[in-house]
Amino acid sequence: MKVEKNARVAFQGERGAFSEEAAVELLGEEIVLVPRPTFDATFAAVGEGLADYVVTPIENTLAGSIHRAFDLLVGSELNIIGEVVIPIGMNLIAQPGTTFERVAVVESHPMALAQCERFFSANPRWKKVVAEDTAGSVRHVLQGSDPSRAAIAGRRAAQIYGGVILREHIEDAPENYTRFWCLSRASNGMEGANKLSLVFQLAHVPGALLQALEPFGRRSINLMKIESRPVHGRPWEYRFYLDLQVSSNKEAMEAIAELGQRAVNLRILGLYRAAETIPGKQTGNS
Repeated sequence: MKVEKNARVAFQGERGAFSEEAAVELLGEEIVLVPRPTFDATFAAVGEGLADYVVTPIENTLAGSIHRAFDLLVGSELNIIGEVVIPIGMNLIAQPGTTFERVAVVESHPMALAQCERFFSANPRWKKVVAEDTAGSVRHVLQGSDPSRAAIAGRRAAQIYGGVILREHIEDAPENYTRFWCLSRASNGMEGANKLSLVFQLAHVPGALLQALEPFGRRSINLMKIESRPVHGRPWEYRFYLDLQVSSNKEAMEAIAELGQRAVNLRILGLYRAAETIPGKQTGNS
């Protein structure tokens, strides 16, 4: 997708993070990258005038949904204008001159550590250390002077900080992908948009969810994903997120209008072009 030259794009993590890779993949090399330490700070960047766009992970094929990102999006004025899916390859990265045999301590984000359990099982002598993010763990290892320390992160982090990859693709499952959303204050009128995301609440009565989804089924609109999240401050009440595959905006809007008569706090999160489910492969929906 196209954005203006030198557009400022906020992402969670440090330079070299997978979110940075996603931002460049989706928006190109001519953007200005704005690293932010937390998800909260990332989502606040547009309102604070520090960024024009936000790129955030929303779902991983192994770990599932990134719930904090969902919750922050609902509480913001941002809209989904695009998405990208990138493969997540984990690498063991160390200082130049370090050998694999010298490694004794490995640090990374807890999700990255968890995705490499088989590798740790094969090297039980290693001590695992939790870090704020994958790229930050590489920076920390490279800035230190201990050749027994290594980090787990993507190839981009090794390139940015000058690390050496001792072992590549150490993740347990090769089918490891993360879906990222690009967010903006403005809604996107992208030509070829074929995916719609929305969120709503329902009255706590029998059959409410069935009745809410019926307008989409009647029009043969493909439901790609549904997920519930608790409503903060209202115990045992939930909001529902839907991703829909749309071929006709007119039919989608008619279905949403019917849903609006049965739901509470309905909000369209974005109408945008869907990313390939697996990059480089054409896949269909059932």
